[in-house]
Amino acid sequence: MPLIALTGGIASGKSTIARRLAEHGAVVVDADRIVRDVQQPGSPVLSAIADEFGSDVVAADGSLDRAALGSRVFGDPDAVARLNAIVHPAVRTESARRFAQAFSADPDAVVVYDVPLLVEARASDPWELIVVAHAPADVRARRMVELRGMTEQDAAARLASQVSDDARLAFADVVIDTAGSMEGTLAQVDELWATLPERIAAR
Repeated sequence: MPLIALTGGIASGKSTIARRLAEHGAVVVDADRIVRDVQQPGSPVLSAIADEFGSDVVAADGSLDRAALGSRVFGDPDAVARLNAIVHPAVRTESARRFAQAFSADPDAVVVYDVPLLVEARASDPWELIVVAHAPADVRARRMVELRGMTEQDAAARLASQVSDDARLAFADVVIDTAGSMEGTLAQVDELWATLPERIAAR
């Protein structure tokens, strides 16, 4: 019952890798989706965020106003730390519940945790394997501008706000190079899937 962490910086192709692993039969647990789920209207997490950052971070319909919260914390390490102290424990609890659910449904399942903030929040967890999606910063900046419609300044700011590539790669057991073609990326994922038992044993 391997538990594998998949991480990578913004626009690194992590979602493409997660989708391919799911096609092979992996159970993918998406950390970003869990974050949204634990911040649902009426949740203790959303109440705590409103208490900490002001009631105007909650929209009229009771949901989290992500833009308002983002403008409150972006570029302010202290505010980010206060937000993480609210959100991370809830995400950790819910992710553990989803891992357990997957393994109870199928004890032989391969569970992949798609987690952007692995290095920042979950690096010391007992993963069987850590997979890092990697492309150079200039390639990722270009993707953000061309595919997500960001300005070059916004793309640069998002890259600068994340942990460095070197820090991420230092934790990698497997690096999937996503700078080339889609076919090349998928071939690396297929090869990873085919050799998972050996790679886990080697680690």
